[in-house]
Amino acid sequence: MNYDVVVVGAGPVGSTAARYAAIHGAKVLLVEEHASIGSPVGCTGLLSTRAVAECELRPSDEFVFNSIRGAFVHAPDGQSLPIDGKQTKAYVVSRKNFDRTLATLAVEEGVELSLRTTAVGLENAGLEHSGLEKAGLRAENEYKKENGRKEGRKKDHPVKLKVLRNGKPEVINAGVVIGADGVKSRIARYAGLGMPKRVLPGIQVEAPYASEDSAFVELFPGSHAPGFFAWTVPLNEKVSRIGLAVEPKMLGQGETPVSRLQKFLSSNPHVKARYGGGMLDFVVGGIPIGPPEKTSTDGVLVVGDAAGQAKPTSGGGVYPGALAAKIAGRVAAEAALEGNTGSGRLSEYDRLWRKTPGKELEIGMKVHDHIGKLEDRQLNELIASLNTPSILETITEYGDMDHPSVVLKKLMLSGNSLRLMKAFGTFLRTCF
Repeated sequence: MNYDVVVVGAGPVGSTAARYAAIHGAKVLLVEEHASIGSPVGCTGLLSTRAVAECELRPSDEFVFNSIRGAFVHAPDGQSLPIDGKQTKAYVVSRKNFDRTLATLAVEEGVELSLRTTAVGLENAGLEHSGLEKAGLRAENEYKKENGRKEGRKKDHPVKLKVLRNGKPEVINAGVVIGADGVKSRIARYAGLGMPKRVLPGIQVEAPYASEDSAFVELFPGSHAPGFFAWTVPLNEKVSRIGLAVEPKMLGQGETPVSRLQKFLSSNPHVKARYGGGMLDFVVGGIPIGPPEKTSTDGVLVVGDAAGQAKPTSGGGVYPGALAAKIAGRVAAEAALEGNTGSGRLSEYDRLWRKTPGKELEIGMKVHDHIGKLEDRQLNELIASLNTPSILETITEYGDMDHPSVVLKKLMLSGNSLRLMKAFGTFLRTCF
């Protein structure tokens, strides 16, 4: 039970981290607490084209239900801002099939997969003490690498991951453990790393819904979903995923995301006229925004939702998570094979991912906080200010759900900057 790298959590981010660790020569184990990959689902299932490409997949009928080219942004007063990307910008996917495809790629790269395996503890005994004792242990742990790899490098397995495999306790020895175990990451907690700064609770139903145009998602900022927004994501012309997420502190007494969704379905005129009643499926989950100060420590890295790497503007986590997962997989593999898995060596991961996509997440948090605090009246004014041909043309050309800072900068430099400054106040100046 000795591995260079053990990844906890077989979602898209965990599978990508495991695959990249294997690509860089590590012996890798990927563990998943559930009995199957991709279940239960806790995601909207709307992935940008860049997110799919970053996972090194091509869109396929095996996991793609629908293609999206734009969005209708509905103001609280009913006006609509049409944003047409003119080409496919995102895919509505089956997360179950998408996740399984990525896990398969990891296994094909040599990653071992263990289902029904739950992390229940973590010991960094080999890293708690530094000095001669630790150096001596490393020297004694030289051994031939398995599977024909080069011999003679100093290797150590200082991290002991305690798991329940099929209900039975086991201990897995690892050089590095990567926590990709979601918003309530046990690995982050066991390692003493911080949790995401905020978690936005959300709920989504899959239900009969007559889309205005099945190539467009619909977004509803404002009091229906205080602090974030509600959405409809079409699977086809007749069925959509309808949901919302909220800032918990902005809910009234006794209110929940469920009650907010029920109110949204029954009271928003646009949605009420198209919603067919009932539901075919539902998911609940949390969107972690705001990474902790550290995402690495002795023998441990955390990535994806466990590291708060979801986009604060849209809630999407696959694209930034996949970027960070590739860095995590490489750094973990190289550190384990070097026999140097202390916090100093693994801090390379923190440094690199905070350059990209970390900067975009930082700007996204400012956007989230500003927009989330606007009252319905202010949102009406803002959306009206954007609803001009020249601004829509700029948004169409430069709009990017993964890099919202790009279109913000372009809008600031456009001939509409004065109009936008009046709408946004000092917000744009604080971002850049």
